[in-house]
Amino acid sequence: MATSPNLTEIVTTTLRRRSKALADNISQHNALLSRMRSKGNSSMVSGGRTIVEELEYAENATFQYYSGYEMLDVSPSDVFSAAEFNWKQAAVNVTASGLETRIQNAGPEAIIGLLESRIKNAEKTMANNISEGVYSDGTGSGGKQIGGLQSIVADAGTGTVGGIDSSTFTFWKNQTSGDVANIDSSAVALDTEMKNLWLECTRGTDGVDLIVSDQTLYKVFWDNMTDRQRITDAGAGVQGFQSLKFVTADVVMDGGPTLHNSGIPANHMYFLNTDYLKFKVHSDTNFVPFDRRQPVSQDALVVPILFAGNLTCSNRSLQGVIYT
Repeated sequence: MATSPNLTEIVTTTLRRRSKALADNISQHNALLSRMRSKGNSSMVSGGRTIVEELEYAENATFQYYSGYEMLDVSPSDVFSAAEFNWKQAAVNVTASGLETRIQNAGPEAIIGLLESRIKNAEKTMANNISEGVYSDGTGSGGKQIGGLQSIVADAGTGTVGGIDSSTFTFWKNQTSGDVANIDSSAVALDTEMKNLWLECTRGTDGVDLIVSDQTLYKVFWDNMTDRQRITDAGAGVQGFQSLKFVTADVVMDGGPTLHNSGIPANHMYFLNTDYLKFKVHSDTNFVPFDRRQPVSQDALVVPILFAGNLTCSNRSLQGVIYT
């Protein structure tokens, strides 16, 4: 006997009721996603072959000082290009057998209680994996993983991101301190590198607003601030995260011991201008439950929660990384 249609509807409606909370919880699980969401840089995309980020890569070459009747340069200037990011898809499935929904958890309240626990587990699973993807180099799962900071803000400062090869188009390189010795134990060494990288990532009033660090470098930075530290509460800096301050940027630890690691690589500190980073999600696949499935050969139901999107960048040159 197949699972009752009424019970499968309970499963689906319970998931739909929680879908917005799931999307919100994903952003609150990761400091970078939380900052982008608060700035309106976590947005929906209705579709397309790829996710396109238009970018300015040069100034208008016709600028000139002139005198009197001197000829003006009216030649066209190629100043715009675009980076293209592939859609990355993910799913986590909430399942229930006929035994559980009809017999062991009789009654709607009992079934909802069972579902709530499984949905919460699915939320945590999705949040943990998306968070890891945000810090990845995009090669996980055979290249199906989100292209994260290890690609966009690469240790070497180079690489191909959004289809643009930075070895050919040098404007597309990110800033990097290089592999710096002793910054994981020397507050003086770390402070020097942070000041240098801050300046490299600043263009007039355009600069770093978020520094995300692993536990080791965060502690070295914090130790150096003991006599002059400024701690921002979780609502004033990055929502949901305690943060310190470096110049005008919030400094957040996003990662801890291996068991609780967010995916940020060890001994890394990312200097981010989040005006140029976006988390784009397909409007129809924003951590939402898809149609329930009932396997032909099983007394069970499966409801997948689906995601399609990617982390994108429109200016790598104002992003930087310190690592050892």
